Amino acid sequence: MPYNPIDPALLENVSQIFKALSDPTRLKILHLLSEQECSVSEITKHLDMKQSTISHQLKYLKQLHLVKYRRVKTMYYYSPDDDHVMSLLEQAMKHTKHTIS
Repeated sequence: MPYNPIDPALLENVSQIFKALSDPTRLKILHLLSEQECSVSEITKHLDMKQSTISHQLKYLKQLHLVKYRRVKTMYYYSPDDDHVMSLLEQAMKHTKHTIS
């Protein structure tokens, strides 16, 4: 059977997702958002981090379509963009727990 290499553009996009998931701050944000929709101020409070840090990371995650937001007047509420990345994150956590026990 002939080898079908991965499309270079797809490979680059997948690589960017794994890069995003390699950062502990972004993992914390994604984990929180998998539990509940939050505003930036709520994320800041839950994670005890600076608003500028949270905003910067949310912008990065949004560019990669890992999170989405809805606007209510002047407030933005963030949630996971879809279940695919949350599933990947969950599988990585399960794998890690399995390998360290």
